[in-house]
Amino acid sequence: MPRTSTYSFAGREVNRMGYGAMQLAGPGVFGPPKDRAAAVAVLREAVALGVDHIDTSDFYGPHVTNQIIREALHPYATNAGGLTLVTKVGAMRDDQGGWLPAFTPDDIERAVYDNLRNLGLDALDVVNLRMMGDVHAPKDGPLEPQIERLAALRERGLVRHVGLSNATLAQVAAAQRIVPIVGVQNHYNLVHRADDALIDALAAQGIAYVPFFPLGGFSPIQSSSLSTLAARLEVTPMQLALAWLLRRSPNILLIPGTSSVAHLRENVAAAQLELDAAALAELDAIGRQG
Repeated sequence: MPRTSTYSFAGREVNRMGYGAMQLAGPGVFGPPKDRAAAVAVLREAVALGVDHIDTSDFYGPHVTNQIIREALHPYATNAGGLTLVTKVGAMRDDQGGWLPAFTPDDIERAVYDNLRNLGLDALDVVNLRMMGDVHAPKDGPLEPQIERLAALRERGLVRHVGLSNATLAQVAAAQRIVPIVGVQNHYNLVHRADDALIDALAAQGIAYVPFFPLGGFSPIQSSSLSTLAARLEVTPMQLALAWLLRRSPNILLIPGTSSVAHLRENVAAAQLELDAAALAELDAIGRQG
């Protein structure tokens, strides 16, 4: 499959290597970072490297990550050859940093306003409705009232585009009966392949698929075979895992997160890796072995 560097997403062409801002908050995605200036530097370096798609949420912190994004990058050049900001709603945090569902239509609307306020925006480029049935795996269930509220907010000009996170194909179809869906953000990576069929179905419709935990999340991918191949190709194992994702399907957009400028540069460089058929076949075999 030929590699392309951009994809049409939310009304514009974005680079397929983006950035996920979750790690800019404190430990456990809760509270402030140890070094706020370093977090600002990572965001500014991401944009300098050509990243034009940043994923966030106001429940990162909460509020902390969005406020750092605003400090680092506001005013944004959104939807005009500049930056596309994607956020998600459907959860909240308790006082100890626990993750709680916040999934009523009124919860969804409040979260949209929280994102607008903390990002300093009049309208959000993309809002993903995040299902919370299982933290890392989609589970079928109703979402029509929540999508209807997002559609109403779209009509009012507060939301430009709607997406889904942690969703099944049936939920995508249900949402599409109410509002166009521009992207789906689910758990997927080299060794976690449950969404293969969903990725292909979305690609056929021209809908972006954005893997969360593309490098394994809080439990990074570990494989001796992957490390051996990476050493032979003189790259890092995580660069190989990202490069494989970019070649898995042209509708895949990546948002690897990091709080390190050096790690950010490694991630972005993965988009330039040229992998021959033998290397791709070996990576696919490694992934299927888990």
